[in-house]
Amino acid sequence: MATILRMPEVLANATAAVVSAWIVDEGSTFSVGDTLAEVETEKALVDLPAEQDGILGRILAKPGDTTAVGAPIAVLIAQGETEADIDAVLGGAAASEPGPIAEPGPIAEPVVAEPARVAAPIASESRRLFVSPIARIRARDNGVDLETIRGTGPGGRIVRVDVEAAIATRTPEPAPAAAPATVSSASPSPNGGYTAIPHTGMRKAIARRLTESKSTVPHFYLTTECRVDELLALRARANESSSVKISVNDLVIKAVAAAFTDVPEANVTWTDTHLRRWDAVDIGVAVATDGGLLTPVVRGVEALTLTQVAATVAELVGRARAGRLRQDELEGGSFSVTNLGMYGTTEFSAIINPPQSGILAVGAAKPQPVVIDGQLAVATVMRCTLSVDHRAVDGALAARWLAAFTTRIENPLSILI
Repeated sequence: MATILRMPEVLANATAAVVSAWIVDEGSTFSVGDTLAEVETEKALVDLPAEQDGILGRILAKPGDTTAVGAPIAVLIAQGETEADIDAVLGGAAASEPGPIAEPGPIAEPVVAEPARVAAPIASESRRLFVSPIARIRARDNGVDLETIRGTGPGGRIVRVDVEAAIATRTPEPAPAAAPATVSSASPSPNGGYTAIPHTGMRKAIARRLTESKSTVPHFYLTTECRVDELLALRARANESSSVKISVNDLVIKAVAAAFTDVPEANVTWTDTHLRRWDAVDIGVAVATDGGLLTPVVRGVEALTLTQVAATVAELVGRARAGRLRQDELEGGSFSVTNLGMYGTTEFSAIINPPQSGILAVGAAKPQPVVIDGQLAVATVMRCTLSVDHRAVDGALAARWLAAFTTRIENPLSILI
């Protein structure tokens, strides 16, 4: 018989979510386990699987709609059932229960594109838009009407390159004649003009979690200087024969895992009732995207080869920047690595990503004077700063771990053994 499909609670304590795209078309059949739709969270896309065989009878929540958790988003029917059966099972529920809501919940994007969509001269009420999260963000931030774009992705999905092409080819609109007078006359701002950029769901999530971290997690910091000449030479030799390009960050991730093997008591996270000491080393890798910072987790790094780590990280980074990470890939782990060395940053301190207990901030490798065996010399030095949750790891234990990491980095062959 016909059944109502409701918006699931894709994140704990979430009150609303966004249907990013329907994978199954209205009127099409599906089997148990098939993905019916993609639901957008603050940082990832979550597949909504079918729990039984059936037909997607009617879609109630259109792509882009912010919908309350538990509200109807579609009606599923069996073979032979009709529109009358759909109307009967709804029984007015679609009209009386919460559906699309104007105020975005914790995982919703601000609904800022709707005025442009309504006013678009070629907008079609019957056209269903399938848009990747990153494309939606780029379109909103650049004032691009998605109704005017024809997607080149699978099934006509609008992807980032489509939006970028629209941005590159559109004719700039002339500034309103009254705008300069507004800035320079009546009541000029002493600080100059500005552009208001609405917060995305991801940006709100980052702000909330970082504020929570600095407010509730007692951070302390330790810094080490690693001589990395041998590490850089090893990377160069490895890349001569490796099928996957190996980065300095890949070697750092392997050294982090090796240090946890040397000091396993540091591989812990804090809870209100106990410490969790983890058997495997799962490491988050900070990735900068257009929408904000994501930290996908590489699982079981201690058991992976350097080439496997490089391939896994490259794949996660690519999908992070395309907005294609799954929610489970952003969860877990006891530790993270963030690297700003490619921007020339020498040293910085990072904020811990709860519930993890530490994060290593990696700076640029630069030549500098050092003393080796009592003699002044020049070496390539990389500064790394460890941020630690003092509830889970004490100072002496953190210092032991950082010393183990430094030893592994300065003796890079030990990373591969």
